[in-house]
Amino acid sequence: MNSIYEHFAASVEKMILQASGSTRPDWESSLESFLQRMRSEKMSGWWLTGSAALAVRGIRVVPRDIDLVVTTGPEARKLGEILSDWLVEPVQRSEGWIARWFGRAFKESRIEWVGEVEASVDRPEPCDFGPTAARQLQPVEWRGYTIPVPPLDLQLAVSIRRGMVERAEKIRKGIREESRLLHS
Repeated sequence: MNSIYEHFAASVEKMILQASGSTRPDWESSLESFLQRMRSEKMSGWWLTGSAALAVRGIRVVPRDIDLVVTTGPEARKLGEILSDWLVEPVQRSEGWIARWFGRAFKESRIEWVGEVEASVDRPEPCDFGPTAARQLQPVEWRGYTIPVPPLDLQLAVSIRRGMVERAEKIRKGIREESRLLHS
């Protein structure tokens, strides 16, 4: 726990500046560091979601953090062990929330993950981090890594529901480009 506090204290200024929009998170470096670490681990059952999942597809968004989903509680805790020297908040169990587990780390940008996502997040409509997304994951190649991400149509629907008009238009453009490449 002491090392978490020390890493938090060393990172808090950068985290605040990034969260306030004063500085741009280095999400690419953060994601690449995460993927390098995961390459040597025997852990499946995780995927990238949110804006970083769009960015690795080439959609022109600037992620504020790296959002991950893991399938089970043991995987959430294992991810905390893998990222132990980056933790700024311990992996913890949560009740009455969207997921039963949550963890937060910092390596050039925030890395946050949820584990054991509640099925209720997909009601009344599916989201990009729930069980529906888990069944429809698609592999995306990015900088020599294969990353599982939710389908663009699901991320589009979520962006529309959240009133993210500009992001939704960028996703539509990405869907058209993807379709064009498939049919050429």
